[in-house]
Amino acid sequence: MLSLDELREEAGAGTIDTVASAFTDMQGRLFGKRIQVEYFLDEVTEHGIEGCNYLLALDMEMDPIPGYEMANWEGGYGDFAIIPDLSTLRRIPWLDRTALVLCDVANHDGSAVVASPRQVLIAQYERAQAMGYLPYFASELEFYLYKDNYAEAHDKDYRDLTPTIPYILDYHILATTMDEAYLGPIRRGMHGAGIPVEFSKGEAWYGQHEVNTRYADAVTSADRHTIYKNGVKEIAFLNGVSATFMAKPSEKDIGSSCHIHSSLFQGEKSAFVDGQEETDVFRHYLGGMRRHIRELALFVAPAINSYKRYATESWAPTSISWGRDNRTCGFRVVGHGQSRRAECRIPGADVNPYLGYAALLAAGLDGIENKTDPGPELVGNAYEEAEAEPFPSTLREAVDLWESSDFAKRSFGEAVWKHYLNYGRTEQRLFDEVVTDYERRRMFERG
Repeated sequence: MLSLDELREEAGAGTIDTVASAFTDMQGRLFGKRIQVEYFLDEVTEHGIEGCNYLLALDMEMDPIPGYEMANWEGGYGDFAIIPDLSTLRRIPWLDRTALVLCDVANHDGSAVVASPRQVLIAQYERAQAMGYLPYFASELEFYLYKDNYAEAHDKDYRDLTPTIPYILDYHILATTMDEAYLGPIRRGMHGAGIPVEFSKGEAWYGQHEVNTRYADAVTSADRHTIYKNGVKEIAFLNGVSATFMAKPSEKDIGSSCHIHSSLFQGEKSAFVDGQEETDVFRHYLGGMRRHIRELALFVAPAINSYKRYATESWAPTSISWGRDNRTCGFRVVGHGQSRRAECRIPGADVNPYLGYAALLAAGLDGIENKTDPGPELVGNAYEEAEAEPFPSTLREAVDLWESSDFAKRSFGEAVWKHYLNYGRTEQRLFDEVVTDYERRRMFERG
């Protein structure tokens, strides 16, 4: 991490001349500006910068979408303020002479733009603190590496790409040695950027990897997740390969997950255990997540492709069941003593961490407030258990559940609820308008 004094020293020495100032959009992408370091130090640290408010009202193609109250043609698509959070200032070792700072977005009167993903999480984080808890989170983010660079992948229409390893490499040391030319720079780069890494490992399919970072408070963890995901793509680009965090790159592939671990602390001690015994706080937190996860699916699985990952015996859960160290369940209880925690295995690698964390935290806190029972533990194969309540199987179902959810409206506020309802409806509409390769292959000649 960098202090302002350290940045001034590096600017004077010429070792940093650029500060990327960025915030996260609805899709989880970083948007902002690259700022000359002298201007950043002289002006931006005190006054921030500005950007068009349409950046929180776009689809993936960067098209302005109607239906958003905060940004629209009627309002002229004005600016909002982009305010650096200087506690996030850090070097980016894989980019020459570059630092990065994460930002919050604010209205002209200084109030927060509540639909900004980081603000959605901060609101739940502050709610937890008001209840006497410090929420800790960590994400396990999987991705695929391909020998094709991004330009080549684009020219191929992202089909028939060549994975860096042509066989399953789960925990495989030899195979991951073959990809160490890419994984080594990722681990070392993240460490140099103030994102402490625990380990990297091969994952469940061809060219699939996982690099895990250490737990932190919920906001810091989501910040790290965002920088890490962007950094993996930048490092892949710089090394002439490509990486994808799609939840399901193809119907032939195992999906890429984002298992989210969470716990609550009070001071230096976990609120989830008393000695070796699980507390009511833990049980009710788990109960709240289970009770509300279906109606918050839009925050956990935000895209059409997210739902292609949920398949029987695919390592992705299809239900909201819970079990102890049971990878077939949507919620897996793991850890011992102070490390006891709940792992939500439902999100894919496409999740926006701020929104996914906010959903789980809001649901868990509600469970504590209402003493929600998690129900019986599932023992055995959750894929075959008829009593296991299913997670939504399509984005359409998720949007309908969000629209009818009083809990979502109450927890996040009506402005946020309406903003993301429009997002979900738009994602579904845009997909519905597309004629897919699947349809052409089936119907062009034989239909």
